[in-house]
Amino acid sequence: MRFMMMVRIDENAAPEGGPSPELMEEMGKLIEEMTKAGVLLDTAGLRPTSEATRVHWDHGKESVIDGPFTETKEVIGGYAIVQAKSKDEAVEWAKRFVRIHGEDWEITSEVRQIEEPEG
Repeated sequence: MRFMMMVRIDENAAPEGGPSPELMEEMGKLIEEMTKAGVLLDTAGLRPTSEATRVHWDHGKESVIDGPFTETKEVIGGYAIVQAKSKDEAVEWAKRFVRIHGEDWEITSEVRQIEEPEG
C-alpha cells in the first residue's frame, strides 16, 4: 500500500530561518533509514506560498490567484510518499518525522492512502 504524508505547517509561526542545521541532519538520517528500509518512494519540501498560484474552478467560473494566501493558516510545506504494509506502519513513520522537529515547531503530518488502479 502506498501512502502520502502531507506535512502541514503555519508558515507565519515557523522558526525564523526555517529548519536548523541540526533538524536537517536528523531529517537526513530518518530519510536515509526510510530509504534503506525500502519504505520511502519520494519526498520533498515545497517552496513558500508567496511563490504559489492557485487555479480555482467554481461552477463554470475559473479564477487564478497568486500567493501569498493570507487567509490560510495551515499550508502543505512538504510531502513524502511511502510504501507500507499497513496504515499503522505509515502513521508510525509520520510520528517519527514530526517528533524530530522538537519543541520549536508546530507541524502536522496528514497520512492518506493513495488509490491504486484496479486490475
